Amino acid sequence: MTSWKADSSVSQASDALPTSAFDYDLPPDRIASTPAPRRDGSRLLILDRNTGATTHGVFHDLPAHIDAGDVLVLNETRVFKARFLGRKPSGARVEVMLLRRAGDESDLWEALVRPGQKLKPGRVVDIADELTIEIVATVGRGARLVRLSTPLEEDEAIARFGLVPLPPYIDRDATEDDAERYQTVYARESGSVAAPTAGLHFTADLLAAIEAKGARIARLVLHVGPGTFRPVTTEDPAEHRMHSEPYTLPGETADAINEARSRGGRVWAVGTTVTRTLETAAGADGTVRPGSGETALFIRPPYRFRVVDRLITNFHLPRSTLLMLVCALAGRDPVLRAYAEAVEQGYRFYSYGDAMLVR
Repeated sequence: MTSWKADSSVSQASDALPTSAFDYDLPPDRIASTPAPRRDGSRLLILDRNTGATTHGVFHDLPAHIDAGDVLVLNETRVFKARFLGRKPSGARVEVMLLRRAGDESDLWEALVRPGQKLKPGRVVDIADELTIEIVATVGRGARLVRLSTPLEEDEAIARFGLVPLPPYIDRDATEDDAERYQTVYARESGSVAAPTAGLHFTADLLAAIEAKGARIARLVLHVGPGTFRPVTTEDPAEHRMHSEPYTLPGETADAINEARSRGGRVWAVGTTVTRTLETAAGADGTVRPGSGETALFIRPPYRFRVVDRLITNFHLPRSTLLMLVCALAGRDPVLRAYAEAVEQGYRFYSYGDAMLVR
């Protein structure tokens, strides 16, 4: 398998829209703080990117929109309990968010800490009787290198004392229910600090119904980092620096996509993480290459999509890279009109909210 790193400026033109063009008004009561009672019971807004027309449905009706010969691509990453609440020896409260291991053979983790200015190298945070976290070094962009000290297996300590890292706009503590619902039913490989939320609506029965129509299910892994929640603060989006995220795209997934495209089938991306991975791995002719690497690809208008034809996604924050990606596929004006309609129709927004299909 090949390894490479994406160029974040691929297919971006100099006349890109400013960040303020991706703003919209959202009443606070439209932000979903809990999931729908049923995963596939969420509402589904369907946007036709050729006409701008919208229709409304329910997520469990998704198979009706998928044809035999299409391929649906899922991100099998698994969210781990990355958030830790502890205290310094002085008793002051501290939060540590693990991001990822500093290297394959390393016992160090990259992490975000709060309050950052107080946690200098050499400090130790008490999490529990069986777990402390040592601040080892300061690295770029406010992150730290930390080391976990525990008599337990490290994975056991993380699972026992860590908390589900809910998004910052969900203003409540994580519960045991979140450990199941802030996770896709097909999550396999641990490594994300945020869920690929478009996948939260799927059930095993729904995936079986899609395959029964003659569509293929393909899988990849991209581990989602905290940058997914980071707003674009510069008026020129080109000045925004994307976080790099690791991915693996298996050979069987590349083969399924390339075969579907050769027969005229459509490629469905379940979420922005799948979209970014596929567009990173696609050549100029749309052929998808298997491999592992990292991507910092920032997809925004104008962008020429190489492989993705259909997108299943949630409703995203204003001025976010995720909203810009959706606008790159369907057009800024149609997307923002659809968002305004969703607000008016009482749709629930963000990670635990309703879904949108761009077709």
